Amino acid sequence: MIHLASPLAQYRAHDADIAAAIARVLNGGVYILGDEVENFERAFAAYCGVGHAAGVGNGTDALVLAIKALGIGAGDEVITVSHTALATGAAILAADAVPVLVDIDPVYYTIDPALIEASITPRTRAIIAVHIYGQAADMDAIGAIAKRHRLPLIEDCAQAAGGRYGQMRTGAIGDVACFSFYPTKNLGAIGDGGMVVSNDQALIARVKQLRQYGWDASRQTREIGLNSRLDPLQAAILGAKLPHLDADNARRGAIAARYSGAFADLALTVPAIRAGTQHVFHLYVVALDDRDGLMAHLAARKIGAAVHYPVPVHGHGGYSERVVLPEGGLPVTACLVNRIVSLPMYPELTDDEVAQVIAAVRGFFGKAA
Repeated sequence: MIHLASPLAQYRAHDADIAAAIARVLNGGVYILGDEVENFERAFAAYCGVGHAAGVGNGTDALVLAIKALGIGAGDEVITVSHTALATGAAILAADAVPVLVDIDPVYYTIDPALIEASITPRTRAIIAVHIYGQAADMDAIGAIAKRHRLPLIEDCAQAAGGRYGQMRTGAIGDVACFSFYPTKNLGAIGDGGMVVSNDQALIARVKQLRQYGWDASRQTREIGLNSRLDPLQAAILGAKLPHLDADNARRGAIAARYSGAFADLALTVPAIRAGTQHVFHLYVVALDDRDGLMAHLAARKIGAAVHYPVPVHGHGGYSERVVLPEGGLPVTACLVNRIVSLPMYPELTDDEVAQVIAAVRGFFGKAA
């Protein structure tokens, strides 16, 4: 079986370093926050090219806490996309705000800057740009809009750890950025984890208060927070894996290049890479008319495939009633979700396994490998 993703393969690639990190935490006797978390916060902030970071329980909480730390709450509107992991919309709603959804562009599948301003109202308080699948959004255009309207720009970097936009890392471009360390992510924990990063020291200090109930130094609260702390074991594991992230992303890029070259003559759309960016291929997503047929063909050959994401945020019960859509809906999103399929993508895929995936996809179209 060739898996779509394999956290187990990632663990085995770094098992000695991970075992040493775990042993260090267990023998250190500090099991909530402490030096391990602070050390990883500093290391990850430096890696991203920002000044400050706060480790939290997961990527969704990272978004919730960033939104709350910006002072966004009941009745405020946050502009983002519907073609994203449900977590993006869930976080806005968890902060008591209102998701205002705009369509994506048809080439890179990220938020379409040309559609943002039509959705800005007096209640708009922020824009969340999602770097979907590892591809950075058009941050120059989005940033100009945010600046013009004096709106904070939040980067949802859950799928883009290590990516680049020009000379900057994803996470260092907006006012604040949020990461997920879910096990399948490019930098994945063995469990859950998340991070909020920013150059705004006061903002990160507020996130650190909010991640522990809203406590100040004397454990008194002046606002309601969460219980969402990055676990020291996960921080140590992530710290052990961080030095390998660039090499892992380079391997993802090499696999993606092999796929795209091999599929160039087929009736499917391969991922586009925005000029001046490094796409880190958290997912390798193609689009075609007979998506279900290709998935059945791959399954019969024991090759994993999946759809990210078959139902947009506004299509989910409990969300559809609470989001704001533009007049005319989201036509690009509506079309795309019926055509996309994710192929196996993780750095431990062997060259032979990549060749098997290529042969299977080409075989579906009646083409020799």
